[in-house]
Amino acid sequence: MDISYILNDLNDAQREAVTLDERHALILAGAGSGKTRVLVHRIAWLTEVLGQSAYNILAVTFTNKASNEMRGRIENLIGHKAQGLTMGTFHGIAYRLLRQHYQEAKLPQNFQILDADDQKRVLKRLLKSLELDENQWPVRQVQSFINSEKEEGRRPHHIDPGHNPFVIKMVQIYAAYEEQCQRSGLVDFAELLLRAHELWLKNPLVLAHYQARFRHILVDEFQDTNTLQYAWLRVLAGGSGKLFVVGDDDQSIYGWRGAKIENIRRFDEDFADVKLVRLEQNYRSTGTILKAANALIAHNAERMGKELWSAGEEGSPIKIYEAFNDLDEASYVCNQIEAWCEQGGARKEVAVLYRSNAQSRLMEQALLQAQIPYRVYGGLRFYDRAEIKDVLAYLRLLTNRDDDAAFERAFNHPPRGIGQKSADAIREVARDQQISMWAAARLLVEKGFSARAKTSVQGFLELIDELAQMREGRDLQDQVMQVIARSGLQAHFEKDRSEQGESRLENLDELINAVSQFKPKPQETVPGLDTEEQAEQQVFGLPEQTDLLGEFLAQAALEAGEQQADAWESCVQLMTLHAAKGLEFPLVFMVGVEEGLFPSQQAVDEGGRLEEERRLAYVGITRAEQQLIITYANRRRLHGNEFYPLPSRFIREIPAECVELVRMSGQVRPTSEAPVLNTSVQAALAAQRPADYQIGHRVRHEKFGEGIVLNMEGAGDHARVNVFFEQAGAKWLVMAYAKLERC
Repeated sequence: MDISYILNDLNDAQREAVTLDERHALILAGAGSGKTRVLVHRIAWLTEVLGQSAYNILAVTFTNKASNEMRGRIENLIGHKAQGLTMGTFHGIAYRLLRQHYQEAKLPQNFQILDADDQKRVLKRLLKSLELDENQWPVRQVQSFINSEKEEGRRPHHIDPGHNPFVIKMVQIYAAYEEQCQRSGLVDFAELLLRAHELWLKNPLVLAHYQARFRHILVDEFQDTNTLQYAWLRVLAGGSGKLFVVGDDDQSIYGWRGAKIENIRRFDEDFADVKLVRLEQNYRSTGTILKAANALIAHNAERMGKELWSAGEEGSPIKIYEAFNDLDEASYVCNQIEAWCEQGGARKEVAVLYRSNAQSRLMEQALLQAQIPYRVYGGLRFYDRAEIKDVLAYLRLLTNRDDDAAFERAFNHPPRGIGQKSADAIREVARDQQISMWAAARLLVEKGFSARAKTSVQGFLELIDELAQMREGRDLQDQVMQVIARSGLQAHFEKDRSEQGESRLENLDELINAVSQFKPKPQETVPGLDTEEQAEQQVFGLPEQTDLLGEFLAQAALEAGEQQADAWESCVQLMTLHAAKGLEFPLVFMVGVEEGLFPSQQAVDEGGRLEEERRLAYVGITRAEQQLIITYANRRRLHGNEFYPLPSRFIREIPAECVELVRMSGQVRPTSEAPVLNTSVQAALAAQRPADYQIGHRVRHEKFGEGIVLNMEGAGDHARVNVFFEQAGAKWLVMAYAKLERC
């Protein structure tokens, strides 16, 4: 039998994995090492050499895209022999299983799947029927609790709430939600897998059938499995099925989503006679990039061990740009993209990666100004995000009460007890009398609303009037901060403790940054006119009494109105580091690589989170094929205030010989001088505190008055002190310029 077509394109490690006998196998596949090829060729080996029918093979992926790609490659390799192969995502396979065995699963034949939005709507109605205040029990928080418990395989009766009132109430809501879904024949995404798992546990004959059928189970991205998915696989494999799992413990970055890195680490303990094969040859990145990635990830403990290498060229050093501030950082990235294109590169070959979604705003603004087409991969542009549009709706009402679109968005968000009947009444009066919704609401408050509806609507109208009056005498940043706080939006999003909730809060902070940095465009001059004529011609510039809020809203609308590049157009890709996993680009920027931002302060503070942040940095580095550029800023605006962050510890962990420092002028320091960068960064990260002050000392500042030292960080020119001033509040100050005096 000629099996050259299966083995010819494989390296030694890949060939070892593909040709294993029928046993459990863990394939530790490094970034860019060809894991999909191994899975495809393993299936070909099973069918062509080991004589297994495709009917007896199950292949599980995490995305439909990966599943479709793999199926296409298998069909190209073995043709019609791929017929009968079962392949899909965990949820897709569970859905097919429940459709086939709906009676045993105690489901109606026509059960319906709830997506995330549908689930929120069901929970919203349920909370209302239970007479629970959504402000106290936010829908997203309830949804997160229920889904997390299901992913751990727990029904309400499995949860021991102890004496915790919050958990007791959540369990009650979970139980009521289950009853409602069962009555209505509804199944959410988390329920699909839990119900499929229970189907096997409660129906031994059904389980025996599938255990006999699926003799070989192949799993992609095994490091991303959660508790329930792993339990599902273990039950299905039983005592006879053979698991062939492919994953990388160094790329486990979804712990916040429920993924358990422990699953890949304990695989050889839970299954007998496991063969471990490491795929370490990388086909994506240069030797320099791989050397940096290996050195970085080596700082994590309890790794399974793996060293990426490449047969290709060493490539260019990694550039590390020390920006003056975040604006300079964004400008530098744009300049480098333009230089890449001038040298023959394409915009579609460039990706800008950041830790937090909120960081996209400055990059979007800079790219728009530089007229560089871009797309936000897997997400919305900054001014298209729901929480930003929420705040802008309030701000628009302050400048124009007759803005119906803004009124519609703001009047009951966050929920303030204005029911659908009241909303419909406002719309009807506005339509019939040809007036704005604001005017209609005023009329109905005066006469027409019930006492309860009147109180809710009047409260909203008074809130807007108060916020409008509050504008006088306040700067633009303070106006926006007041709106975010007093509207209830800040508190509303703070109740959502999920990653999405944190992202929304970060975006609100970034909106404050945008406002604090906003400057109206200067008045343009008209060629050929003298100064007096210019003064008369006010048409090209701003009037003397400029409404800054109105100008900011206009700019936000213009930026939101700018079209993203079309799918077919060559454009720069902006994305979070999480979204970048599985992708690759010739030129990659990692921006904002600073302590407190990446790694995030939360990760530093919470035990166990720092290693996942480092794995995320490893993922970011290994997205680059030819050139990697890492940037950090000496000064960054966060939460509306100036901060002076330290460069990230992840920069320190890259070998000095792999990098070259780019100065603010754009001048590249020779590689031979690179150790100077590493030494200076190490010194900064050592956080040697200045000896002049100690935490708790009272100090005096010529502008802010007297205060108490709360914290001190850094060394040399980067040394800074955090002082709580009695009149001005907490301030971070650079020691070199603060001119503090001991009291």
